[in-house]
Amino acid sequence: MNDTRNFLFLQGPHGPFFRHLSKMLERAGANVWRVGFNAGDRFFWRNRDTFIPFTDTPDAWPSVFERIVADKAITDIVLYGDTRAIHAQAVAIAKARGIAVHVFEEGYMRPYWVTYERGGSNGNSRLMDMSIPQMQEALRQSQLDMPETPGHWGDMRQHMFYGALYHWFVMFRNGRFRNFKPHRDITVTQEFRLYVRRLSLLPLTALTRILATLRIKHGGFPYHLVLLQLAHDSSFKMHSPFKDIAEFLELVLEGFAAGAPQHHHLVFKAHPLEDGRVEILKEIRRISDKLGVSDRVHYVRGGKLAELLDHARSAVTVNSTAAQQVLWRGLPLKVFGDAVYAKPEFVSTQPLPEFFTRPTRPDSRAYKDYRRYLLETSQIAGGFYSSRGRRQLLRQIVDMMLAPEDPYDALKLGNASPRQQLRVVT
Repeated sequence: MNDTRNFLFLQGPHGPFFRHLSKMLERAGANVWRVGFNAGDRFFWRNRDTFIPFTDTPDAWPSVFERIVADKAITDIVLYGDTRAIHAQAVAIAKARGIAVHVFEEGYMRPYWVTYERGGSNGNSRLMDMSIPQMQEALRQSQLDMPETPGHWGDMRQHMFYGALYHWFVMFRNGRFRNFKPHRDITVTQEFRLYVRRLSLLPLTALTRILATLRIKHGGFPYHLVLLQLAHDSSFKMHSPFKDIAEFLELVLEGFAAGAPQHHHLVFKAHPLEDGRVEILKEIRRISDKLGVSDRVHYVRGGKLAELLDHARSAVTVNSTAAQQVLWRGLPLKVFGDAVYAKPEFVSTQPLPEFFTRPTRPDSRAYKDYRRYLLETSQIAGGFYSSRGRRQLLRQIVDMMLAPEDPYDALKLGNASPRQQLRVVT
């Protein structure tokens, strides 16, 4: 009987992480291939012997994927995010064939952790169906000391650089992949220009962010925080009730106008990777003016969340992972979309006006157990983009991928690997 594992990589995070991961899997005795959908995928993989270019039209992908799986005797597929069409189709086929599905995502408690799950992530994660008592039962034999949640992102510049480089190759070296269709709603050229614009405007963005934060910190008023997400974020698009960001903004501002005390303010915190493809500030101003609350509404362009959370009364979001920092501080939280942390023990069920009037606080003990459970299972210390983060991640992730159980079953069965203690270098 042949026990060799055959891994097929699909699309990954921008940068060299998937290439480094594949090399370590090969050293562990596995066979590895990569399907590439554009020149950016090809550039970051480098090994032409194991690179399989997909140059057909998108409608041909399911049959091509099935053929590759059969030809290579694939036992495992590896991907980053499970909602883009090519990944969702591959996951469905793989599950039907009994093929293991390894899903990477940004950390549920980012930035110093990444998420590794099997079968699905975010709204498709096994966490969605787990109760806090079930997690507490699994933790009975655990002895992990919980590290503190860092207050900044770490490798954001590398993330932005690799994103710009990836889209440059798709723009100017994509001749072989003429049928490639990006999973975003804008063209590759537009995406590349947004990356370059964001990089070039970093100093100006930092200045406006600092000034806005100072006005809030020294304003002397109580405020509620709104954690914004990217309009093209898969969690927002696939696991929320809103058709677009504007619909969410209007709901929040109406709830604030109806329920918040007159001396309270509302602060919208933009996602650190916000690139301006949606005119969020313009929309906030329009709705605020209409409701007569514009003098109590603020907008902050990215930056450190901790600075704003330190003085906030509560927070509202669709399903941002940044809400984990809200819960860690014991602040009231209102969530509208599907999220792995949306448990009744620590997420408010109040109507929004009532939440802004007198928000209910989370059960902090229950949240600490939840957080500890994640750090024992799907949250792996490290990162995709910086070399230091990749090294830290690779020390653990390959053994977890080769293990027979997924992280959640491994903890339940007492087979979870010991975790590295996270040391934050400042």
